[in-house]
Amino acid sequence: MKTFVHRGQITKVVFGSGTRSRVADEADALGCRRVLILSTPGQVDQAAEIRELLGTAAVGTFAGAAPHTPVEVTEKALAHAGSVGADSVLAIGGGSTIGLGKAIAVRTGLPQMALPTTYAGSEMTPILGETEGRRKTTRRLAEVLVKTVVYDVDLTLTFPPAISVVSGLNAMAHAVEALYAQDRDPVAFLMAGEALDALTRSLPVIAQCPDDGEARSDALYGAWLAGTCLGTVGMALHHKVCHVLGGTFGLPHAETHAVVLPHVVAYNSPAAPQAVSRLAQALPGKDAANGLFDFAGRLGAPRALRDLGMPESGIEQAAELVVRDGYWNPRPVDRTAVHAFLARAWAGETP
Repeated sequence: MKTFVHRGQITKVVFGSGTRSRVADEADALGCRRVLILSTPGQVDQAAEIRELLGTAAVGTFAGAAPHTPVEVTEKALAHAGSVGADSVLAIGGGSTIGLGKAIAVRTGLPQMALPTTYAGSEMTPILGETEGRRKTTRRLAEVLVKTVVYDVDLTLTFPPAISVVSGLNAMAHAVEALYAQDRDPVAFLMAGEALDALTRSLPVIAQCPDDGEARSDALYGAWLAGTCLGTVGMALHHKVCHVLGGTFGLPHAETHAVVLPHVVAYNSPAAPQAVSRLAQALPGKDAANGLFDFAGRLGAPRALRDLGMPESGIEQAAELVVRDGYWNPRPVDRTAVHAFLARAWAGETP
C-alpha cells in the first residue's frame, strides 16, 4: 500500500513559442503596475526587450544579478527597487536572476514573475539559496514561490550549446534526486522520469544543432518538470555537495552539478534501486552512474572539479562541510566516503 503526501504547485505556467509577448497581460493579471526587471549584466538586451513589451508597467531594470545570490547584490537591488517604487519584480534569465527575485520577494513581499532562458528550474521551486562571505545557505520558503512563469522556447535558441548542455545536466540532477527523495510521491516520480526522458533525448541534439526548435522545446519542457520536482520534494546529498562547492569555492553552478551527479548516483545506487532502474530507462548502459558520466562526456561537458577551478586542497574542507548539517540521503553519509568520491570528481575519474 502506498503512503505519501503530495504538495501541489500554485505557480501559473505559460509555455510555448513567442509567449514573452504575453508578459504585459500576465503582469496586469497579477495587479502589477510598477515592475522592476532583473537580469545579469550579460542579458541587458533581453531585459530591454521585455521592458519594451511591458510598456508603462516597467519602472526600471537592475542588471546586476550574480551566481549564488550574494547578499551584497541583493542589498543593491533592494535599494534600486525602493528608489523606483517597484510593486513587483520580473526576472529574465537563469538561476542567478531568479534567485535574486526570490531574495527580494522574501524581504519585501513583492510578487514576482519569471521568464527563464536556461534549464536551471529555480523558477518552479520555493528554494532560496544565498551566499554571504564564502558560505551558501539554502532555505525552503513558500513566500518565494514565483507567481507566474512564462516559458518562451524562442529565448533559448541562442543559448550557447556548451552552456545549454551543462544547464540541462543541472536539470537532470533535480529529477534524479526526486526519484529517491525522502518525501517522493507517485506524481513527482512520474514527472522526474518524464523529465529525464526529455532531457536525455534533447541535449545531444542541441549540442550538435543548437537552433533545433523541437529539441529546445523538449529540453525546456524537461527542465520545467525537473524544476517542479525539486519544488515539491526534498533535496539530498547531491544538492548539499553542490551548494558547498559553489558557496565555498565559487564554482559555476551548472557545471558543478554536471561533474558531481554521476559520483553521487554511484554512492546512492545500492540504497535506491527503484531510482536507478528508472534512470537506466533514460540512459541505458553498464550502470546508471557510468551512464551519466559517459553521457556528460558525449555532450562535451566538464567532468572534473579541478577544471572548474577547485583546488585539490579543498577536498578535505568540502568533505567536512558536506557532513555538517547534512541533508537526508537514502544512504547514510560519512566524511570518509564523501572525501573519496570528491577526490574522484576532482580528478575527473569514473564514478
